[in-house]
Amino acid sequence: MLHLPPPVHGSTMVGELIKESDLLRDAFHGRYINLTLSEKVNESGEISLKKLVRYAIVWFHLFGKLLHRKPDLCYYALTTTGSGFYKDVLLIVMLRLFGVKIVYHIHNRGIIDAGKNRINNLLYRFVFKHSRVILLSSHLYYDLKKYVPSEMVEICPNGIRDYYPKTTSLIPSGNKPFTILFLSNLMKEKGVFVLVDACSILNEIGYAFQCEFVGGEGDISEPELERYIYDRKLSDKVKYLGKRYGELKEMSFEQADVFVLPSRCDCFPLVVLEAMQHGLPVITAHEGGMPDMVDNGVTGFMISPYDNADALAKKLEFFILNPASKLEMGANGRVRYEQLFTLSIFERRMYNILSKSFTINKES
Repeated sequence: MLHLPPPVHGSTMVGELIKESDLLRDAFHGRYINLTLSEKVNESGEISLKKLVRYAIVWFHLFGKLLHRKPDLCYYALTTTGSGFYKDVLLIVMLRLFGVKIVYHIHNRGIIDAGKNRINNLLYRFVFKHSRVILLSSHLYYDLKKYVPSEMVEICPNGIRDYYPKTTSLIPSGNKPFTILFLSNLMKEKGVFVLVDACSILNEIGYAFQCEFVGGEGDISEPELERYIYDRKLSDKVKYLGKRYGELKEMSFEQADVFVLPSRCDCFPLVVLEAMQHGLPVITAHEGGMPDMVDNGVTGFMISPYDNADALAKKLEFFILNPASKLEMGANGRVRYEQLFTLSIFERRMYNILSKSFTINKES
């Protein structure tokens, strides 16, 4: 039970990788149910008639599969907070009534705060009782420590399909300005306005650069972002390019000099791995599983996640003034990706965890 695109975000992309994995398909007889109810990112958390109908379909789909053939184990991509969590609880009740063992894969966080609510606290105790949990990083264990003992936790960092940069840039290298890339959905928690403010600082100093925002609208709309850019007199240097896929997306990475994601809400964003894959140094916030991804000072820099535009501007300035270090850190990032975050490494980790869960389930 997993999330599949659309919309395109970390959890759905990982769900698609798991569903399409030859290794997992050959090892396990799997039946898949798509838990995704939203068609767009900005629909997440909203309740609508269309989503209620989709949920009813998922509920009956699960009920039919349980009646037809009860599984030995259920892999469940759990949403940990909000309406998505309550939706999952009803499905988990059904799984428990049929006596199905569950292993949860968590791509988000917020349990430590949501659990302060008495009802949520009881629901978390029910959901996690006697269940194994897959986390993206050991740095995220604090969030569910109250409900899950450490021996029931497995760590499986995300991985992505390999890609070797090959797209020919449309801009001659001699004329290309220093290019900053942000590629994610437009959300305040992702640090969109922080990056624009950092660009404003660089502009006041007098540096030549361009900053490109690529991604879909979230809680920040295109007109809102354009107004924020205009008010800071950056319309000639900061551009919103909308969504990009395929070769256009790869070209965005290849034409960039540095990748920036000053997010304070992400757990283990795949886009950081994509940037490393393309040989880009990364500047991101010291948050979630980022310390596992970015080797600070070696493959890029981490800054405070709390609206630190000054610190971000200083790190960008470092790369502008030190092109050799920019290339070295980008190359280090590519090596780190190859050693830790390829798709084959991820698939093998997931295979080992699921095999272990099957073994434990049979012994119990």
